[in-house]
Amino acid sequence: MKTLYIFLTRSGTLLSNLVYHLTGAQYTHVSLAFDEDLSTLYSSTRKNGYTMFPAGPSREYLNRGVFLQRENIPCALYALEVSEEAYARARRRAEHMMNHGHLYRFNSLGLLLCWLHIRWQRRRHYFCSQFVSEVLEKSGAVDLPKDSTLMHPSDYTTLPGLECLYTGPLRGLPQRQQMELGEAESVVGVYIGLALGMAKSQVRRVRRWL
Repeated sequence: MKTLYIFLTRSGTLLSNLVYHLTGAQYTHVSLAFDEDLSTLYSSTRKNGYTMFPAGPSREYLNRGVFLQRENIPCALYALEVSEEAYARARRRAEHMMNHGHLYRFNSLGLLLCWLHIRWQRRRHYFCSQFVSEVLEKSGAVDLPKDSTLMHPSDYTTLPGLECLYTGPLRGLPQRQQMELGEAESVVGVYIGLALGMAKSQVRRVRRWL
């Protein structure tokens, strides 16, 4: 068996706030991860991590973009146990869409229709929960309670078979804290390296004068 990770957030961006005010949902964005450390998240969202557009299938990182700027946003992490075959199919599909991102677009109209409970499949257009839902469903990882075009991020909080690993502010997420620790250690390492380099340089100078 393998584990897929479903990461829910409410980022407080303009689009996130709009969805929140229209739906009242606790979470307005969903991403998919294939590794426990959440080193790479997959979704259909802003491509550069900072501006709303361009948008489409994109890789996200906990220590970049919106996630770096807004550490107090609410989030939740869920785990889904799947077969090795389903895991491999889901990963292949997600990677394929990332590597061919120029073929796909963000489904803005589909997002509006989802709120209106209107099912509409637009070719090669995805909003975040539609992207995650389709990857999971077409890989055989999960049976959805409704069509992928009608799935909301918060629907995953009640989906059978998912185990909740964490709920709370992003800053308290263990994977985020580990990344910050790693970055701090890297910075310390750089300064130590510089200090050692300067010390060795001084030693060589002293030796020349002896």
